[in-house]
Amino acid sequence: MHQFADTVRREYLAVGLRVALHPQIDLATEPRWSRQTGTFGSDAALTAELVQAYVHGLQGDELGGHSVSAMVKHFPGGGPQKDGEDPHFAHGKEQVYPGGMRDHHLLPFRAAIAAGCAQIMPYYGQPIGTDWEEVGFGFNRGVVTGLLREELGFTGIVCTDWGLLTDAPILGELHQARAWGVEHLGVAERAAKALDAGADQFGGEACPEVIVELVRSGRVPESRIDASVRRLLRDKFRLGLFDSPFVDPGTAEETVGNSEFRAAGEAAQRRSLTVLTNRERTLPVTGSRPKLYVRGVASEAAAAYGEVVADPAAAELAILRLRTPYEPREGRFEAFFHSGRLDFPEEELSDIVRLLESVPTLVCINLERPAVIPEIAEKASALIADYGASDTALLDVAFGRAAGEGRLPFELPRSMTAVAASRPDVPNDTLDPVFPHGHGLPL
Repeated sequence: MHQFADTVRREYLAVGLRVALHPQIDLATEPRWSRQTGTFGSDAALTAELVQAYVHGLQGDELGGHSVSAMVKHFPGGGPQKDGEDPHFAHGKEQVYPGGMRDHHLLPFRAAIAAGCAQIMPYYGQPIGTDWEEVGFGFNRGVVTGLLREELGFTGIVCTDWGLLTDAPILGELHQARAWGVEHLGVAERAAKALDAGADQFGGEACPEVIVELVRSGRVPESRIDASVRRLLRDKFRLGLFDSPFVDPGTAEETVGNSEFRAAGEAAQRRSLTVLTNRERTLPVTGSRPKLYVRGVASEAAAAYGEVVADPAAAELAILRLRTPYEPREGRFEAFFHSGRLDFPEEELSDIVRLLESVPTLVCINLERPAVIPEIAEKASALIADYGASDTALLDVAFGRAAGEGRLPFELPRSMTAVAASRPDVPNDTLDPVFPHGHGLPL
C-alpha cells in the first residue's frame, strides 16, 4: 500500500496535483452500497493499517514540498447506508446504526489522524436514530467539531463533499444540493451552518460572495473565517505552492505511466486475483494449447494460451468473465452508481448455468460489490474474484504463470433475503454466506 501511494505521489507531483481526494476508508458493511468498490473492504483493523501506509506514502513523515496532501474520506464512515442507497441522491440520504457499531466505523479515521492526514472529508449522509443532530455530516457540529476536532484531536483541513450549498448541473442534469436535513434553508444559511459545524472549505462550490455577505452582515464572525483561512494557507506554504508553483513538462512525461509503475500495477493485478473454488484441480490449466471457449474475454488475449473455438461443445475449457449484478437507474449521473440487487436476473442466470453444465468452466467475477452467486459457485469448475484485472492477468494466473494471492475483502452473501436482513453498520452480517470474509485458496 505504501508503494502504491508513493507511486501516486510521484505521478501527481510530476503534473502539479498536490491534493488527493483519497483514500476512501469507509467500511464495506452494507452489501448493496455502490461506493464500497473504492474501500479496503469490511475489516476495520486492516483498513486502519492500510490507511496509515497510504497517508505516509502520499505525504511522507510530514507535509512538505515532496508531499501530496491526503484528503481522507468519508467521515465518520459512509458504509452504513439504509438499504445500501447512496446519499448523493435524496432517496439514499439516511445513515443508520441498528447494530450499535457507530464507533467501529471510526477506527480507520483514528488511524488516519494518527498518521498525520492533512485533510478529512465528511460524507453527505444524514444520521438517523442517534444522538447526533439529524442533518448531513457536513452541517453537523456534533460530528465535525465535537467528534472530529475535540474528541479525536484533528487539527487539519475539513473539506465538505461536493455540492452542499447550491443546485448544480451534473452531466447536463440539474441536481439538488445535498443539503440533507437542511433542505429548507437558503444557500447563505446552509453555508453558515456548515461553517458553524467546522468546515474549512466547500467542495465543488463557487460562491464566495455568500461568505463575504455572511461576514458583512455579522452572521459569521470574521475570526471564524480567519481560522479556516489560516489552516488552508498553512498547508499551501508547507506544500511549497508559493515557492515552486510550476512543474517541468519533461519530468512529467518521463514519470507518469513509466515502465516501473506499469510493471508494479500489472503485478498487483495478478496478486489480487482471489481463487474461491478450484474443483478437481481445474487450475492451473495444463496441457499444450487446450481448446478454449471464451465469453467476456478478448479472443486475441486467449489465443496466446490455447486454441479459441466458437462453440462451447468443442471446448476443453470455457472461460467466462462476469460483473457483479446491479439495478440500472435512471439519469446519467445515477447510472454510474451500481446499486440495488446483487443477484443475476433469472434469465441471465439460467444462461450462465447452462454453460457451466455443458463444459468445464472457469468463471471470473469482478466484485465491485459482494455478488450473490451461490448457483455459480456450486457449478463452476473454478471461480476467481477480481477487483480490476486485465484478461492477460487472469489468464496468467489460470495457466500457472503467476500466483493469485488475494483474499475476499468482504463476505459473499447466499441470498438477497440474507442481505436485506443484515444490519448496515455490522461487517459481514449476512446469514450463512457462500464465502466468508478473508476466503481465498492458494494457487
